[in-house]
Amino acid sequence: MIIGSILGLTQFRIKRLYAYSTISHLGFLLLALSINSAESIQAFLFYLIQYSISNLNAFVLLITIGYSFFSYIYKENSLDNSYLKDINNSPIQLVSQLKGYFKINPVLSASLIITLFSFIGVPPLIGFFGKQMILSAALDNGYIFMTLVAIITSVISAVYYLVVVKNIFFEENDQKINPNFNNLSTLIYVKDKNKKVMVNFDYKNIIISSSLTNIISILTLIILLFILIPIE
Repeated sequence: MIIGSILGLTQFRIKRLYAYSTISHLGFLLLALSINSAESIQAFLFYLIQYSISNLNAFVLLITIGYSFFSYIYKENSLDNSYLKDINNSPIQLVSQLKGYFKINPVLSASLIITLFSFIGVPPLIGFFGKQMILSAALDNGYIFMTLVAIITSVISAVYYLVVVKNIFFEENDQKINPNFNNLSTLIYVKDKNKKVMVNFDYKNIIISSSLTNIISILTLIILLFILIPIE
């Protein structure tokens, strides 16, 4: 928990930030296993399921956000080389690439923020209940010191999640629409009519595939609305 929280503060690559986040969450899972009671095993299984859902949603969101940058380029006055895209990897490599993304796509931004808050353990998101169950089991079995360590490291790890939130909501966007997409047209061969038709290209017509949309919607609603699930 300490390693994942402290080292995560120095990361500027978003995948490495997720990696250290996973190390921190692994500490919670190991805490539940070390208690070795019926309550802690239930907490372990629930935490594993909820973290898998949140982590899957986070990576699907990163892939989708990368697709949404297809028609954007960085502004000419951006002199910092850290803003350059890595053409050999996915479009989203750095936390700074998410600057001002809320103005580009508010819905995806909100979904990512909900997922990050679930990682932190903000109520009433599903991540809060996972941490609550493990900490409750730890207190019931006398693990007071480890409970304090878990709470402190959760607060520390919240800092690098909030850095991502800050970049998305409160920073200026460094990207603009690629001017090559303006007045772009192409010829398409229509087989039935045996002729070519000129089609105008509009970047605004680029949409997210339905499969990604459905996955993100379902996972985000689970994270957000878990509190509404009735308990028999």
